[in-house]
Amino acid sequence: MTQIILGKTGLKVEKNGFGALPIQRATFDETKEIVQKAYANGINFYDTARAYTDSEEKLNYAFEGFNEKYPRESIIIASKTQGENRKDIEKDIKVSLDNLGTDYIDLYQIHNPSFCPTEGDGSGAYDALFDLLDEGIIRHIGFTSHKAELAEEAIDSGLYETIQFPFSYLTGQKELAIVEKARAKNLGFIAMKAMSGGLIGSSKAAYAYINSFDNVVPIWGVQRMSELDEFLS
Repeated sequence: MTQIILGKTGLKVEKNGFGALPIQRATFDETKEIVQKAYANGINFYDTARAYTDSEEKLNYAFEGFNEKYPRESIIIASKTQGENRKDIEKDIKVSLDNLGTDYIDLYQIHNPSFCPTEGDGSGAYDALFDLLDEGIIRHIGFTSHKAELAEEAIDSGLYETIQFPFSYLTGQKELAIVEKARAKNLGFIAMKAMSGGLIGSSKAAYAYINSFDNVVPIWGVQRMSELDEFLS
């Protein structure tokens, strides 16, 4: 397994991350088997979200509440909030911490917002994130979007440490430009939809393309053991 530094976060992550959206469709015990095998094979970055129904709870269950076998400090957890104001963000973080069975989240991301929150913009969203960072409840702040304009705005703001954006070998110059802008600004780039939402039939081709970028960490959505085995191979 190859590890890289996730931009200015300084987090050392395995080059391929675990996307925990699809485990909503797996049972708790199925998830436990899949996640524990992923961890045993070196995957240390797990991306979930408050909006992913029971995904956070299933990660907690899979890691057995974090113990000597699955020490919390060895696992990098990224979660997300859809909150666009202080009240909703503070509500979400409390639920996520409880669901995950932890007292901190390594990377907390604004989840596909309608605008790019900034300091003192009146929404209170970024200020709430910064306060959580200051209190040690979250360790790093990230931004996720499906819109290139918002992704670029977040990168240019200098306020975020990572950007999560759709990226695969079917994407074009606009997406490539965002990858390169993130590199220039030392933001960690997390690639969602690396299989282009199922449009790419070959996981080997998708894997090879994504891994040709040394600053990109794809999060592979996995809900079956056979899918994990395919990526591990």
